[in-house]
Amino acid sequence: MLAFLGLLTIVLLLILVMGKFMSPVVALIVVPIATALMGGFTAEILTFITDGIKTISTTAVMFIFAILFFGVLMDAGTFNPIISRLLKIAGNDPTRITVVTAILAMIVHLDGSGAVTFLVTIPALLPLYDALSMRRTTLATIVALSAGTMNILPWGGPTIRAATALEVQVTQLFNPLLVPVFVGLLTVLGISYFLGVKERKYVKVPEGNSSETSIKAASKLNTLVRPKLLWFNIGVIILSIAVLISAVAPPHIIFMIAFAIAISVNYPNLNDQRERIDAHAKAALLMASILFAAGCFTGILKGSGMIDAMATSAVKVIPEVVGNHLALVTGLLSMPASLLFDPDSFYFGVLPLLGTTAAHFGGESIEVGRAAIIGQMTTGFPVSPLTGSTFLLIGLTGVDLGEHQRKTIPYAFVVTMVMLFFSLLLGVIRF
Repeated sequence: MLAFLGLLTIVLLLILVMGKFMSPVVALIVVPIATALMGGFTAEILTFITDGIKTISTTAVMFIFAILFFGVLMDAGTFNPIISRLLKIAGNDPTRITVVTAILAMIVHLDGSGAVTFLVTIPALLPLYDALSMRRTTLATIVALSAGTMNILPWGGPTIRAATALEVQVTQLFNPLLVPVFVGLLTVLGISYFLGVKERKYVKVPEGNSSETSIKAASKLNTLVRPKLLWFNIGVIILSIAVLISAVAPPHIIFMIAFAIAISVNYPNLNDQRERIDAHAKAALLMASILFAAGCFTGILKGSGMIDAMATSAVKVIPEVVGNHLALVTGLLSMPASLLFDPDSFYFGVLPLLGTTAAHFGGESIEVGRAAIIGQMTTGFPVSPLTGSTFLLIGLTGVDLGEHQRKTIPYAFVVTMVMLFFSLLLGVIRF
């Protein structure tokens, strides 16, 4: 009975969210409560929800302050000189331009937002690509690969969702993946160089570098920019990430302190601080509400025993040869899964079941989580029709969705496979 109710809960979540009949936040709350009531649970549901919310509270806090921290530094123009310098280095050589495109997208995606990455990177580089007669599909592919791979960072949406669903610390989930992700980023740079070589036959030398000029002009007009605090801000970023990776302090505390320092130094005026917080509050609140709703969802499924019951049933159905390598199978399918599942449905509905099933076969649920985040809504999110960011990317570049997918998906799959290979090689994910 519990296994059936658990399966019903996941199926209903997928239908309601992916069919756009209900928002993810509402579905994550309403669906499990309804199925728990069908299972005969009453007052216990309150305990399940409370326990679930407690497990994800620190993760939600971390995400809120990470968004605010990087948002404030973006407002302060911390990355503007880097962008201008990169565009100057790019010159008129297609291979340098494509590599610079990748590096720029990686830097901008430090805030974890695909929309911000596309809105900053595409307008800055599109005039240069057009002036050189380089194909816009190449620009879209490189930016997508860069943002997708960077989306695995500890404050990225998929990683946070996976940690929440599996009830583990974000650093515990991500830190072992540091080397595979670094190799993945190098792979993106290699692909970018390769695409740059292919673009050479289309190149026409432009009269000037309009994108660099426009960025410098915009920086001068932007009253929020703090050029004198550039090195201070960069130092805060490096220190925060170093402390985060070293696990000296919990992630939520690191970003709370880093945000407080960044906004106090860059915008000491109280009204300015209020405006900067308001400017980024929408993005932070949206994700935080989804995480707390997910706490309700996973709390009920685990507290009621639905997840365990489904896993026990799955063990009887799944062939042993598959069950013993469930993390590997998840890694192989993670990137294509982005085309089938939106992040909330996959990480809060499917991943807990996969993780618990892997544990029944003697595996580690956290390894399944690592396998999932190397592709599902990371390298896969900028090509998925289930994310708004994909349409923002193709809209800004002016390319067709089908054309973008045909060109980008093979490269995205290669990046995921490279990261999976190194994860297996280093024992991060066991074969």
